[in-house]
Amino acid sequence: MRTRRRLSLLLGPALLGLSLLSPFSSSAATAPALPQGTQTDAAYAASQAASHVTNVLATAQRTSCYRPEVPYTVNSGPAGAYSGMTPCPASGATTGEDTGAAGPYATQAGSNPGYPAATPMLVKGHSESDLRVDPTDPSHLIGASKWVVSAEGYNHLLGFFESHDGGRTWPVQGHIPGYEGWTDNTDPVGAFDTWGNYYSLLLPYQFVYDPNGTHDFIPGTAQEANPAVPSQAISLSVRPHGATTATQWITTHNGRPDYVATYDSIGNGPDKQWIAVDTNPDSAHRNRIYAMWVDFHSKTPVPYVAYADARPDGSHTDWSAPQALPEPPSTPQGATYLLPHVAPDGTVYTTLTNSDPAHKFCCTTIFLDASHDGGRTWSTVSTVQGNITPPPGSYANTTFRDGIEDTFTLGTQPVNGHYPLYSAYEDYGTGVVNVLLTASYDDGATWSAPVRVNDNAAPVDEFQPNLTTGPDGTVSVAFYDRRLPCPAAGSPEATAAGLALDTANAKSPGVAPYGAANYCVNTSIQFYDPALGPIGHNTRLSAHAFDPQLDSPVEGSSTFIGDYFGNTIAGSGVSGTTDYTTSVTTYDDGTNPDHLQQQLVTSIPVPHK
Repeated sequence: MRTRRRLSLLLGPALLGLSLLSPFSSSAATAPALPQGTQTDAAYAASQAASHVTNVLATAQRTSCYRPEVPYTVNSGPAGAYSGMTPCPASGATTGEDTGAAGPYATQAGSNPGYPAATPMLVKGHSESDLRVDPTDPSHLIGASKWVVSAEGYNHLLGFFESHDGGRTWPVQGHIPGYEGWTDNTDPVGAFDTWGNYYSLLLPYQFVYDPNGTHDFIPGTAQEANPAVPSQAISLSVRPHGATTATQWITTHNGRPDYVATYDSIGNGPDKQWIAVDTNPDSAHRNRIYAMWVDFHSKTPVPYVAYADARPDGSHTDWSAPQALPEPPSTPQGATYLLPHVAPDGTVYTTLTNSDPAHKFCCTTIFLDASHDGGRTWSTVSTVQGNITPPPGSYANTTFRDGIEDTFTLGTQPVNGHYPLYSAYEDYGTGVVNVLLTASYDDGATWSAPVRVNDNAAPVDEFQPNLTTGPDGTVSVAFYDRRLPCPAAGSPEATAAGLALDTANAKSPGVAPYGAANYCVNTSIQFYDPALGPIGHNTRLSAHAFDPQLDSPVEGSSTFIGDYFGNTIAGSGVSGTTDYTTSVTTYDDGTNPDHLQQQLVTSIPVPHK
């Protein structure tokens, strides 16, 4: 994700600061209802074991390396658990991927002198999260995240990790090949078709480092690290059904890179891509792939969609020409956070989020678009929620910045003849970030009064929700949670959390956060029936809190734990379904002694009323 980077370039630090003092108030400032009521921190802390939640650090199970296009040698460690860019160990990777040890990758041909790196580098951090379940096999899961070789330089490609035993082990993983010729490849999001092929929509882009370490996104084509490839692109890679090794990906279409759209760096900035595949048996457009993204063009985020039809072998038809999505005429132009989902009747819905640049991004409106003809034409249906107060640029007490502010999904079981639509979003109207949830039961025409999802008693930040639904219509909201204080000094939990390394936080320099409130992070989940009746209370998914400052990729004055959060339900019927999530942790469970950002995969049986 590159939004905050874009906003800081367009508005500057002074104007961004004004958004924090905005006179606009949120419609949520009156404290929306909390149907399940609050629960104590002690009850929440105990809920992880009581609900039979399992935790696995998936990305700590293998050693991965690749040769980055742009090397970056700064080492800010050991404070913050940073350790710089490190060559691949002599023993090599354990993933079976092409590390680039034999020479530069094909996409790196044509690079300018000094690029790519001289040798493969070790993948350390794994920021951002996405997780998908194969509709042909509920035990087959593919996750994706940033594959970071330099947290100090925000230098990474996208990587994947794969399980065939319901998330217990993740033996196949590595960087997604075919896009090593760009500085970064970012924003993990994927989808399966009905044949079990997995589609990863990618955002490769270039920048070089200025002498002071800042990212130069517009050096001019001749000065880019690799002028032989587009500066920026939206593109696709496909992992075909039955693939067994890290290198088995389809990265071309008709003998050329599988670009959905390409851009130069002058006046453009593609971002926030998302993908959906129509897997509904009664849809006229079954196995149609919908790609959505935003181009920050001349300061305005313009939302686009393109589509293609999947084939059983993992190939697809040509992409349709990119089409700008409609926006309400009464809303200031510019929208982002495109989240397509396809109803069983083939209707494609997406929410779009407008942050009102004219008022310095003071307040947010979420609206809904739909297509009833397979993506050929689109219309704006309604405003989901308006006048939302967004979170500040970075969270209280810490330097990590906000991610995607809202989430959207739909139910597969009709309610009163309509497939329900659900949207959850962050709201800062009360001075801390809460997660609010609303629903529509008339195809998006009207929306219910929002309810609060997080049931903490004391005011702290609860953020970055992700929605999914089960086959029986059960609604799941997963999110990051800061209600529990950091572990106390001298405790085994504090040691395993690496708190002693957290001394580089600009908001509390030299002070480790022992016992700090509204600081360390857990992951949580709340279940609802289709009518948004809560099923129990928030459940703690992570067995241990983590410190978000450690090994956190750096962008200017901000750090990052990622804005994509994986949440999916596998199984069928009323019983026997499992909710899987993937999120970031830096906790050392015995497999993460360097407190690197790892992908934590959790599983919990889906409860029912």
